[in-house]
Amino acid sequence: MDDSLALVATDAMDVSMPPLVESADGANGSYRWVVEEWSKIRTTKHRSEPFNIGGFYWRVLIFPKGNSNGGGGQDYLSLFLEAADPEAQPYGWARYASFSLTVLSQLDATARAYKDASHKFESREADWGFSHFLTLAEFHDPARGLIVNDTVIITCDVSMRKDFTPYPYDSRKETGFIGLKNQGATCYMNSLLQTLFHIPYFRKAVYHMPTTESDSPHSSIPLALQSLFYKVQFAENAVATKDLTRSFGWDAYDSFMQHDVQELNRVLCEKLDEKMKQTSVEGTIQKLFEGHTKFYINCVDVDCQSTRREAFLDLQLDVKGCKDVYASFDKYVDVEKMEGENKYDAEGHGLQDAEKGVLFTDFPPVLQLHLKRFEYDYQRDLNVKINDRYEFPEQLDLDAGDGKYLSPDADRSVRNKYLLHSVLVHSGGVNGGHYYAYIRPDLRGKWFKFDDERVTGEEATRALNDQYGGEDDNPAPGYQPGIKLPKYSNAYMLVYVRESDQDNMICEASKKDIATHLVSRLEKEQLEKDL
Repeated sequence: MDDSLALVATDAMDVSMPPLVESADGANGSYRWVVEEWSKIRTTKHRSEPFNIGGFYWRVLIFPKGNSNGGGGQDYLSLFLEAADPEAQPYGWARYASFSLTVLSQLDATARAYKDASHKFESREADWGFSHFLTLAEFHDPARGLIVNDTVIITCDVSMRKDFTPYPYDSRKETGFIGLKNQGATCYMNSLLQTLFHIPYFRKAVYHMPTTESDSPHSSIPLALQSLFYKVQFAENAVATKDLTRSFGWDAYDSFMQHDVQELNRVLCEKLDEKMKQTSVEGTIQKLFEGHTKFYINCVDVDCQSTRREAFLDLQLDVKGCKDVYASFDKYVDVEKMEGENKYDAEGHGLQDAEKGVLFTDFPPVLQLHLKRFEYDYQRDLNVKINDRYEFPEQLDLDAGDGKYLSPDADRSVRNKYLLHSVLVHSGGVNGGHYYAYIRPDLRGKWFKFDDERVTGEEATRALNDQYGGEDDNPAPGYQPGIKLPKYSNAYMLVYVRESDQDNMICEASKKDIATHLVSRLEKEQLEKDL
């Protein structure tokens, strides 16, 4: 759902630099921009005065009527952070910053519009932000209070990396891993691909899919994914995903459109499953991700039962009204009473009181849980993001409660204890934001954050506690102390690996698993680049 879009600043600037914005450590700061006479702005772009944070000058850039370069962004307010004078910077300059942009509500502090992102600002990408920051309809809604007395108040918070130098950060050197380049709005895909790549059993199966020298990565999903995984495993720098998205049939416009991680995951697995048929890796998707549920209706007063078995590749869990994953599973298997006007019409027995529900007959080795952070609010007639606090454990025991989630015919000899492998995070609101992933590749050791091109080692609390959601105890700039606002960055998808299957899932996937023609092709490509 990321709609971040790099722009090219073409108009020259005569910049008279103001004093440094105050910050506690010189690397962090806030800027407050009061834009008066909003209705009188006639230019396509509108810029703030330059402000200095972290020893670097920035501007906030607004497209008051939307950015037509953003892929249908004319119905949205577009908001960006940019280097104030990129042309004046020395050759090879770069600054890495995390930042947030907020349009404050002047009526209700909680009605603000907020988005955040991280980016490496450099000559080729001197600005970054959101072409779909907020719909113009929402922006102009008087009840929301974003425009009052023809005045708009915008705040920008910038946090510069303390350890950042103008020299490029080497993810491979620092962590042993590399990232994926963002095509404009593909961070959701990058997060999913990194998660799948770091399940070596899946990666190995992809390597073993039959492809030929005559195949083109532009039209063959298996070859494009093989090529991508090979480069992520062996290349030194961040890898582009354009061949893969082309194999999906996407053009450049599609890469700037919002897509859903769960939908992409299902479509990709369906395509791969189809291509794996009648090959040595047939059934891999099912072996990895497929579990089964049993839907049942049991009559209370007569001996009559109806059951239906269904397969799943992932599970959607409620967040609203649930404190943690276990509470969601409790809700998933809740028993519904069929009585009164809702009695069950049992064949041969007429209308009967009954109990209706679902239980699990088996869970898969790799359990994918999609958290229902986005829901439709019928009272407000719009989609909303659920930022409620929702906890998830490092170790998930689905045999808990004496196997209360399992159907009577489930195989109780299988121990359904899981280790957390990945946490996919969505940062932002219902209309857009940014995706990144925390992954623990070996299931036991260190966590790593995969944020597009950049990979960093992280403490466990960053992957877990900080992604529970809930309220932020730190007051945001522009608000009265004591006001608590929702945390807009929180877990959206969880991937668990069953402890008893970890040796099979976290196996070795090496060059010997890759077709010779593919290795030769990719090594030749790399050699040509190096010349």
